[in-house]
Amino acid sequence: MKRHGFWGDVVRYRVILLMLAPAVLYFLLFAYVPMAGIILAFKRFDYAGGVFGSPWNGLDNIRFFFESGDAWRVTRNTALYNIAFIVVNNLLQITTAILLFEVGGKWFRKITQSVLFLPYFISWVVVGSIAYNLLNYNIGTVNVLLKGIGIEPIDIYNTPSYWPFILVIVAAWKALGYGTVMYLAAITSIDTEMYEAAEIDGANIFQRVFKVTIPNLYPTIIILVLLAVGNIFRGDFGMFYNMVGNNGVLFSATDVIDTFVFRSLITTNEIGMSAAAGVYQSVLGFITILVVNYAVRKHDRDRALF
Repeated sequence: MKRHGFWGDVVRYRVILLMLAPAVLYFLLFAYVPMAGIILAFKRFDYAGGVFGSPWNGLDNIRFFFESGDAWRVTRNTALYNIAFIVVNNLLQITTAILLFEVGGKWFRKITQSVLFLPYFISWVVVGSIAYNLLNYNIGTVNVLLKGIGIEPIDIYNTPSYWPFILVIVAAWKALGYGTVMYLAAITSIDTEMYEAAEIDGANIFQRVFKVTIPNLYPTIIILVLLAVGNIFRGDFGMFYNMVGNNGVLFSATDVIDTFVFRSLITTNEIGMSAAAGVYQSVLGFITILVVNYAVRKHDRDRALF
């Protein structure tokens, strides 16, 4: 067989490489090149010296981040919110996908998928505005209705305990359509002969779901959960910032690493400490994905990411 050199392979697969080029450029420009900024976590930044000319200060920025008293709070909030998102979102998405596959006809399935998918395309700025108009103490729709039936209005924007539930519900509503489509695609790829064999054996709809559908969804579930776990220490900045804004009363229940870094950078101009918090976040995520992937690999080698 004739062997091709590197440039020969480039010419041979030029169409595929051109299709791949935008994705490669995207990650190079927005993921790998910015990694040079990690050095700011170990420098005392000044504008005269810039990123590479500022003096080194060792681990002082990281130490300052932990001594600020906010490190544990934002880490806890970020992890707990993402765990809740992973559990609730996946359960709802899997359930919805199974219901659409088992119950819905062709046209009903298409229309429902489109309706469920719409919230995914709505900006978090718009979602935050909708939430404000629903939950505002004075003019919010919820409190206007409560007043109309003689119940005292609820001051949601000054009560932190409500917000974990609000954020989990809103996140689930926005992600439901996207996740449902992925799980529905996985379900439709299951060999129909397995369902036919189950029906011949007398299996009812629930037995088919639990004995055929869900076991065949395990690889998809594991991959999606592993990818989500890799971002367990990364909060959705768009969601948290647009839903809560700069309402300090709610920070105890809603502040995550991403919003903390943003506020530190904007309000106190602590560039070094903000970079240190970002590095801390990345290290936590890297360790988490290694640990979870190792656990999956020990249980079933074929279903691990690497």
